[in-house]
Amino acid sequence: MDLILLRVIFVGLVTVACYVIQPFSLPHEWDAGVGLTIGLAIILFETRVRLISLKRLIGAAIGSVLGILGAYLFSLVLRNSLSPGNTQSFLQLLVMLLMAYVGLAVGANKGELLNLAALGGIFGAEKQQKKSYKILDTSVIIDGRIADISETGFLDGIIVIPQFVLRELQMVADSADGLKRNRGRRGLDILQKLQKAATLNIQIVEDDFPMVREVDLKLIELAKVYEGKIVTNDFNLNKVAQLQGVEVLNINELANALKPIVLPGEIMRVFILKEGKEYSQGVAYLDDGTMVVVDNARKMIGKTIDVSVTSVLQTTAGKMIFGKFDERSSQRGPAVVPAPTAAPASLPAQEAAANSGE
Repeated sequence: MDLILLRVIFVGLVTVACYVIQPFSLPHEWDAGVGLTIGLAIILFETRVRLISLKRLIGAAIGSVLGILGAYLFSLVLRNSLSPGNTQSFLQLLVMLLMAYVGLAVGANKGELLNLAALGGIFGAEKQQKKSYKILDTSVIIDGRIADISETGFLDGIIVIPQFVLRELQMVADSADGLKRNRGRRGLDILQKLQKAATLNIQIVEDDFPMVREVDLKLIELAKVYEGKIVTNDFNLNKVAQLQGVEVLNINELANALKPIVLPGEIMRVFILKEGKEYSQGVAYLDDGTMVVVDNARKMIGKTIDVSVTSVLQTTAGKMIFGKFDERSSQRGPAVVPAPTAAPASLPAQEAAANSGE
């Protein structure tokens, strides 16, 4: 709030000074308008400079100084080559602007190559002061798993929530569709949970890009400004961000990576929930939702059995495990024990108990 007040006072002073002094020899109102424009342009430049690292600032300063020095040498050549006049003045001004711009752009771009730590003092802390930003999108907030991941401490740095994402989330929560409304309210609850976590650094930013309409594209532009990573589970946003050189943390990819690894030939114990598409197949699910398709297990629906893994298939939707149930080995070995408690929550306890008694 203090910074906003300071900016308003600065713009007001520039406007009043132009109104009183009339530096452009225009009517008072026109001079005040020009002063207001200049003040707003300076504020815009200041907000952009605040986001730039110290290395880029030093590189830009060095590059602009070298560019102006080169422009001065070029102007000496033009002065001796051309007769005095408007053409000579224009070329000298053009060369100065060109060299200053090129030096500023190239210096800022190559500034990250500077090793300020070698200078010691305040420059040595530049690398340690660089913050890590994780920018959340709407889908990952509604998903809810980001809260559990953040509590484990695996998500470090500053968690950024853009204001335009909050607006989109509020629109979903106010939707006339009941399903969308519940999803939006769930997202707002997840945000409250994140803000209450003492170990998390949550930052809501006002940065917006009025020229960009799509929220996904706004997220990409914001990630470029903050040099941060986008946290999402949106497949399309993931691909578009990677094409534009923005790093993405995909929650779905993390979930797939954490699923248990099984190898062909291993024995695993599963609860057969329903029949499969093919004849004599049974289908089971692991605790993480991984589907297990078991041959010769259609008769064992509602029971817990030992199956031998035959293959593992990795798909875009996740991982599928294929296994085989050997009825003869199960008869020779320990008896199959019904396990009604292993049934998923969607299967009533009475039905599980009835099946286990068959």
